[in-house]
Amino acid sequence: MDLGLGGKNVLITGGSKGIGLACARAFAAEGARVAIASRSAANIAAAGLPGVLGIAADLSDPAAAAALIERVERELGPLDVLVNSAGAARRAPPDELTAELWRAAMAAKYFTYIHAIDPAVKRMAARGAGVIVNVIGNGGKVASPSHLAGGAANAALMLATAGLATAYAGRGVRVVGVNPGLTETDRVAEGMLADATLAGVTPEEARARAVARIPLGRMARAEEVADVVVFLASPRASYVTGVNISMDGGSVPVVV
Repeated sequence: MDLGLGGKNVLITGGSKGIGLACARAFAAEGARVAIASRSAANIAAAGLPGVLGIAADLSDPAAAAALIERVERELGPLDVLVNSAGAARRAPPDELTAELWRAAMAAKYFTYIHAIDPAVKRMAARGAGVIVNVIGNGGKVASPSHLAGGAANAALMLATAGLATAYAGRGVRVVGVNPGLTETDRVAEGMLADATLAGVTPEEARARAVARIPLGRMARAEEVADVVVFLASPRASYVTGVNISMDGGSVPVVV
């Protein structure tokens, strides 16, 4: 299926690892011009993406995020698609949470997305076209004791996604969220360590318990999430906006 993304200009934050990297590869395979951002220049180099523009930027800084959008548009052209996949909050058991950790979770997850979205969505709206896809995480829908602060940041992003979609729909911009459940990434592996500590079991036992709760019987692959992101960013999904789509293998069978 031709998704109509050939020649489109795409920026993926957090594009050097995990789901972001899988998205970068998928967009490039569709013929898009791709830029990725990461805090680490070394991670960008290790991603091994020939022909992809890599930019080191700390998106917790709004000025750095604005400079990133400016540079991408200067070097690639007007931004057609922004995919946010950067940032993750540190997991902690409830008794170890502090006001500082709650604030740090918002800085790490919520504001790294908002800082990139704010300049991008306004430029897209001025041109009358654009798509923003936020890779958020199902922790925004389902509370986990070891992921309360990060889950709250995810929930805030879900509301921002729906609200921005409504605000900018009349100006040609779509905003969509994707909420992966457990996915085979380094980030999820780190989360398993926190879950194991809270449950008093080994990481291997924590992983086995988690997988046992997934009706499909396995975690997602990053490439599977990327496939959905690329579709949502494409003209084939031109009437999809303002929704947060769960990809959790059937773990939370709810009607939304």
